[in-house]
Amino acid sequence: MRKHSKISPDWWDYTTLDDDLIQDAARLTPHDLQQLSRPGFEVVFYDTLEEFYLCEALEYINAWKQATADNPVGICGPIGPTEQLPLVARLCNELDLDLSQAHFWGMDEWIGEDGREVPLGHPLSFERADRELCFNHLKNPIPEENLHFPKADTKAFIDSWNAGVRCAVMQGGQGDIKHWAFNDPLRREGRYADAPPSPEEYRQLTTRVVELHPVTLAQNARTSGGGNITMVPNRAVTVGPIETWQAEKVSIWQAGVHDNPLGQRLTALMIAKGIADSAVPMSLLADHPNVRFNYFRGGLGSCAVEMH
Repeated sequence: MRKHSKISPDWWDYTTLDDDLIQDAARLTPHDLQQLSRPGFEVVFYDTLEEFYLCEALEYINAWKQATADNPVGICGPIGPTEQLPLVARLCNELDLDLSQAHFWGMDEWIGEDGREVPLGHPLSFERADRELCFNHLKNPIPEENLHFPKADTKAFIDSWNAGVRCAVMQGGQGDIKHWAFNDPLRREGRYADAPPSPEEYRQLTTRVVELHPVTLAQNARTSGGGNITMVPNRAVTVGPIETWQAEKVSIWQAGVHDNPLGQRLTALMIAKGIADSAVPMSLLADHPNVRFNYFRGGLGSCAVEMH
């Protein structure tokens, strides 16, 4: 039987992994991380935040430049990080980019107590952040019908992935619980009481409403709500592995703000070595054919013990 979580015994998470794997990850230096690159998985470092967020923004530009009437192209993007979004708007406007055939998929959205996605007026609304930081500032706006934000009723969002639009890249950050989007580990109950879902089973999940791991609630309170966890909904709708594997490239951006030094190392090691475990959802990307981890060197930190 697997270890019980040190965070919450009712859930699966990375603390249920073998200790040797965790210690191997903790010992990785920046040089070691770069050596983890292999066909299908690339590790890239940036020395300044300016270059980091500019390159993240350029992924939007490079995707949308490919979009034509015969070949509509989109990008799926996160809230977290968000610093790239104003840069996307500025670059589109300066380049006078034609966005008439461009598409965008939001990764996720909070679900309120009424069972519906939170409205734009909610202070933590992801759609609101996307619009206020980027889309409302475009000189040549993307047609409204080309903006796809997930809702509690997931049908329209799922259909948009199967409507002949090519997703050139899915961007994301990495959360403390080692998720992309809100693909969190599952509860340790029922058929998953003794083992988490197999990687094959987890990868069959599509866009859906999920219950969020306690660590995810705490992280979003810390990064977005001044630590006020009472304002963070405990459910969300999130893009699933099914849609993720429809993206030609998965690009993960780690500035050191969202996940910690151990987490930034652990998932890279697992993906590089082909160790897929749904207790660490990000590790399932080991089987995606084109994954890139982008690190801000100054945000990688150290796993050495420091008493504060």
